[in-house]
This record gives sequence, structure tokens and C-alpha cells, in this order.
Amino acid sequence: MNHLTNLLVKIGILKNDLDYHMIRASMVIIFLFFGYQKWFQYEAQALIPYISNGPLISWTYFLGVAEWLFGGLLLSGFWNKQLGILGALGSCFTFAATVTIIPFMPDGWAASAGGFPAMTEKVAFLMKDLVLFAVSFYLLKQDLVRASLSGKHLQDSVITGETSVGLRADKMTETTLSGSIKQ
Repeated sequence: MNHLTNLLVKIGILKNDLDYHMIRASMVIIFLFFGYQKWFQYEAQALIPYISNGPLISWTYFLGVAEWLFGGLLLSGFWNKQLGILGALGSCFTFAATVTIIPFMPDGWAASAGGFPAMTEKVAFLMKDLVLFAVSFYLLKQDLVRASLSGKHLQDSVITGETSVGLRADKMTETTLSGSIKQ
């Protein structure tokens, strides 16, 4: 196992924020494809059981536009952290709203298996949104920290190869909104 760990470290998997960039790119792709589907009748029909149940999803009629907007803002976050923050906030709201559907989903719990917690495919489909919410929150946190850091601190972390601007468990730093770092 140590050999595998050493190999992964040598190929640079821990450098240059690869995880952060992969997560951002994944979210952009998800919003692109999910947003695209919303423009077609088959998807509108498939969404009826979901959008007609749940307290925070009345806005989903504009979901295709919102998903492309949030995906575009997340894409812009590669270069502009303030736009990334807006995209991550929108993404957090999107997935928090869709998770609220779960308790209200008709036939969401398999009666044949005793009901809750035995999910049907409808609830199982929405459970992915818990992970997507966590990913969105991670991007929000990272972009907030990166936006609050001064250019010098950001340059220092890139030069030293620290990942996530020094916010890993092995190198925890406290960042204030003024941009100063306390060790």
C-alpha cells in the first residue's frame, strides 16, 4: 500500500489543487447536461412528480435557465472567484431545494419493505443531491477563502504546492475575511 501511496504522490495527485478543479469541472458538466434536458417535453413530464411535491421548488419551472446560469458561474469561477461564489451559492440552493422534496415524495418509500427507510427509485434518484449539496458547499468554502486571500498569500501557496490554499487537515489555517492568515 505504501508503494501505491508513494506513486500517487510522485505523479502529483496532491499538487496544484487537482481535486478542487475536478470537482468544479464535474459540477459544470452536471449543470450543462441537466440544464439541457429541461428544454424538452420528455424531461418536463418526468419532473412532474418531483416539482409538484416539496416546499422549496416552485421555481423549478425555470430550472433549465437556472442550471445553465449556475453552471456558467461555476465555470467562470476558474478565473473569477466572486463569480464562483455566486455559482456555488446557486448550486447550494438548488440542491437544498431538491432535497426538500424527499419527505413529500408520494410513493417515495417502499411499502412492501416496511416504508421508511426503504427507498423507491424516486427518492433514490434525489439522494444524489445530498452529495451534490456537499460538493457545492465545498466549492463555496474554497471560493470564499480564495477570494478573501490577498494575491501574495495565494502566490505563496501556489509556489509551495499546498493544495486548497493551505486548508487541508495537515495544514489548517484560519482565514479572516480581511485576507490575513493566522497559523
